[in-house]
Amino acid sequence: MFAYSTPHDVHLFVPGRVCLFGEHSDWAGAYRRLSPDIPPGCVIIHGTEQGLRATVRRAHRRILLRSTLTDGTTHTLTMPLNPADLLEKARQGGFFSYAAGTAWYLTTFYQVDGIEIDNYETTLPVAKGLSSSAAYCVLVARAYNRVYDLKLTPRAEMEAAYQGELLTPSRCGRMDQGCAYGQHPVLMTFDGELLQTRPLSIGGTFHLLIADLGGAKDTVRILADLSAAYPTPANDIQRNVQRYLGEVNQSIVRRASVILAQGDPIALGRLMTEAQEQFDQLVAPACPSQLTAPLLHRVLDDPTVRRLSCGAKGVGSQGDGSVQFVTRDEATRQQLADHLRDAFGMTSFPLDLTPSVL
Repeated sequence: MFAYSTPHDVHLFVPGRVCLFGEHSDWAGAYRRLSPDIPPGCVIIHGTEQGLRATVRRAHRRILLRSTLTDGTTHTLTMPLNPADLLEKARQGGFFSYAAGTAWYLTTFYQVDGIEIDNYETTLPVAKGLSSSAAYCVLVARAYNRVYDLKLTPRAEMEAAYQGELLTPSRCGRMDQGCAYGQHPVLMTFDGELLQTRPLSIGGTFHLLIADLGGAKDTVRILADLSAAYPTPANDIQRNVQRYLGEVNQSIVRRASVILAQGDPIALGRLMTEAQEQFDQLVAPACPSQLTAPLLHRVLDDPTVRRLSCGAKGVGSQGDGSVQFVTRDEATRQQLADHLRDAFGMTSFPLDLTPSVL
């Protein structure tokens, strides 16, 4: 173990996040700063029950990181607290680039010293559209916030995490760091540089199932191909991308907010299916190498999956990463999980959206 510099530990948990609706509209809405004709983006997210558990404390003039992944492998990093070195580490990419970028931001803009983070348990799948990298950035921001008593709100932690991730080769939007809000439904609106967040009411229990498709996807390629449609589309394919991420998405998210408040899982599942069909028609042609997603559509087209679920769609940036389902009840969800395991060899985990009133 690392040699601790103070006797006081702080224990943290940061979840991943599921984008229920609105994927890609976060970065698309940011283009309004260049063209007011581009509609604002909007998403509905919810924190997962899976995430990162860590013990954190202060460290004198050093950054000490340990991370244990879902398969039990461990990565470690020890380096002096030098802003130039942290910035270089972030820009190089690699496993600890996100942590380095966020640490650079916090140590540059706040009067803080070093940090020690022992991420001793990870239950969040990596590279499956559940914001594992953003969760790590939020973990670093929250670690600094708690051990140095910075009194940052979740929104401020989210901003620090976002600024840290921007320093890496990743080209994320602002949605991913929404995991800072925890296991609650949140509506996020992206209007140029302006980000607004609002918690949503849940009128009943929704039994969701998130499954790992067991495939691979190139998120960097997806983002590069889709962002080529902004700010000015050059052809019909790119115009369709802007249409889906703009007016079509706004309609879907508005309806989803109402359905969540009503507590209607059947309607929510149908809306997920509609959103996926529209995505396949209007967005997937802009990046066919990744968004054709044969594994995803093999599962979505399976007759037993259709019978056991109310509806489903891809997760995160889409592609063959993960898929989310809405089921009628807990028993049906377990049947679906068993079928996905037996027929496709897929692992899955539940996510319950429980009643809440604003």
